[in-house]
Formats: sequence, C-alpha cells, structure tokens
Amino acid sequence: MMANSPADILVELEEAVAASPPERCARILCGIVHLLATSRDRPQEMLVNVVDGVLLRLTERVTPSALVQLSKALAEFDVAPQDTLRHLASHDDPEVACPVLLKSRALSATDLKAVAASCGERHQLAISARDTIEPVVTEALIERGTAALCLALIKNTGTGFSDAAYAALIARAEQDGEITKALALRPGTPDLVVRKLLSISPTPKTPAKPNVSSVPPRQTAAPNPAPAPVSPKRPCSTDYASARPEIIALNRVGKLNDSTVNRFAIRGETANLFTALSVLSAAPIEIVEHVMTDGNCEGLVMACRASRLNWQTTLAILSNRSGARLSFAERKRAQQIFETLLLSTSQWTVRWGEIAASANTSDQGNRGTKMGVNR
Repeated sequence: MMANSPADILVELEEAVAASPPERCARILCGIVHLLATSRDRPQEMLVNVVDGVLLRLTERVTPSALVQLSKALAEFDVAPQDTLRHLASHDDPEVACPVLLKSRALSATDLKAVAASCGERHQLAISARDTIEPVVTEALIERGTAALCLALIKNTGTGFSDAAYAALIARAEQDGEITKALALRPGTPDLVVRKLLSISPTPKTPAKPNVSSVPPRQTAAPNPAPAPVSPKRPCSTDYASARPEIIALNRVGKLNDSTVNRFAIRGETANLFTALSVLSAAPIEIVEHVMTDGNCEGLVMACRASRLNWQTTLAILSNRSGARLSFAERKRAQQIFETLLLSTSQWTVRWGEIAASANTSDQGNRGTKMGVNR
C-alpha cells in the first residue's frame, strides 16, 4: 500500500535503506511525491524539510528512470526539498538534471550559478531556456559556455544581462559574427553595446555606396565579415527573373517563411528578399522597392506586417536595408508600429493605399508619404 503520511514514510524508510530492492524504494519515493502534490493545505516548508532527507537517501537506491520521473515531478513545485533538488540539478546524467534546471522555480540563482560553473553543456543549455534568467546566472553561463550557449541566451527574451555579461559577449563577438548579429538585432540591446559591436566589426559604420569601390579594403579581406548592414543595390529585371521561380516554388511548399526571409535579409540577397516580400504581401515589386529605400520605416513595417512576418524578421530587414544602424529609439518606434497595425490595414495600404500611390508618383522612390497607423 502506498505510504500517505510523513510518519508512514519515515517508518518504511528504515527498512528500505537497510535491505529493500530498488522497486520498493521507487514505490516509497512515489509516495513522497504524491504526498507533496496532494498536501496543499499543510505548511509546505515544514513538509519538504521533513521529507528532504528521506528523498535524498532514496535517490541512491532507485534506478535512473525513477530519478528522471522524480526530477520531472519536483520541477513543477513552487516549494521543493532543497537538498534533493540540488542533487538532481547537478546530477551527471542530463536526463535527470535538465527537468529541474529548465523549470524549477525553487532553485535559487546561487544554485543555478553553481551548476553553470561546474556541469556540462546540456545542463547549461537547459538553464539558458528558462523563462527568466538572473544576470548573475547569465554571467556564469557566458564565462564557460560555447557560442551556441551564448546565442541561446541572446535569443531568450527572459535573459537578464548585466554590464559584465554584455562586456563578455562583446569580447566573444570579436571572433564570432553570429554573436555580433544576434546581439545587435536583439530588442532592448543598449545603444552603447550596439556601438561597441560596430566598432569591432570589419564592415563600415557609415552608409556605403552599392558598388565594390566603396567597400573598405578590410571588409573585402575579412574571411567572416560581421553583419553590419550595407546599402542594398536595387535588383534589375534580370535579377528578379532569376529569383522569382525559386521564391514561387518556396511559397508553394510552405517554405517561404520567417526563417527563409530572415536569411535573405542577413545575407543581403536583395533580389530574393524583394521578390519574397512582393509574393507574400501581394504587392507589386515597385512598391517593395519604394518602401525598402524610403527613409521612413512605416511603409516597410507595413509591408512586413502584410507579409505575415514576425517582429524578429521585420527587425532583421530594417537593420540590413541601409548602412545606418537603427538606434534604440528607432527600433522601439518600429516595434510599436508593427504591434499596433492591423493585418487587414497593412494589406490594404500596401496593395492599394497610400504606399502604392506614393510608389507610383515618386520618381526617386525615396521620399514616401506619411501614413497613419490604425491603432
């Protein structure tokens, strides 16, 4: 019969520790978890303190699969046995450790920092995927982590960054263009950090002309240029004719998505990017050309919204369409426009509204009409 009180569990423990097989130990362990899960009306701190030692001793007698189940169960508790939780979090087997590292709210920042500083990459990646990460934990992860771990932290919107963490990432970015790109495009990255990233970038910090002679020698000589944007050269009709069949094919099989469009933007594949926006938004290519070269971001944000792209892809397009890096204020304004635009409003405006009228009447395509935002 399953034990259902602390007294029952403690009595069985003496027998289990002395001579019981793993199967019986696992049964008692399940009883303790059941007790914790069903005793919401009892003082949780007192209860977990009573069973903590019991659980810790039982973890030495049960199979790895039982430990995995225990880790998954304790990961859901707001209040959990601390010694047992730390033992599971630092377990050599990632299958045992990762459930609590990923989800447990009872693990402190100190506990997570200790694991980040002493355990392997799978443990660290589990921590990097938590809903929220304290800056002190972020620092410990960056100090020992791989480039993949740094990218995971940057892409997690719940990651907290201290000045020391930013400094460490900037140092890593000197050797890794992907870190430079991800951190520069991350919403909320301070302007000072973005400027430091650009200062170590081999690409120019001022707008460049769309020809080879305008590119500084050190950019052309760099084997892995960082992603600071360069003014795109407007594709010609031959470029569009070459790009369109592939874009249409990708759209038909459902692969003309955020990931694909983001890649076009980052790599500077302007013919593919312009054609993709035209296909996704159902807008003529002339309108896409217009919003891509317009000094005001509203038209391009509308085109991206009409194309059903997400904010991260929109930000990548905005950040790579010209030689001038978006300031923090410009990014915030663009995001506010993106989040308040209705999809239907964006689609109508891009296809038949003021953007279309402006594109048709502007000779240079670089002074767009101001457009209202439907809030």
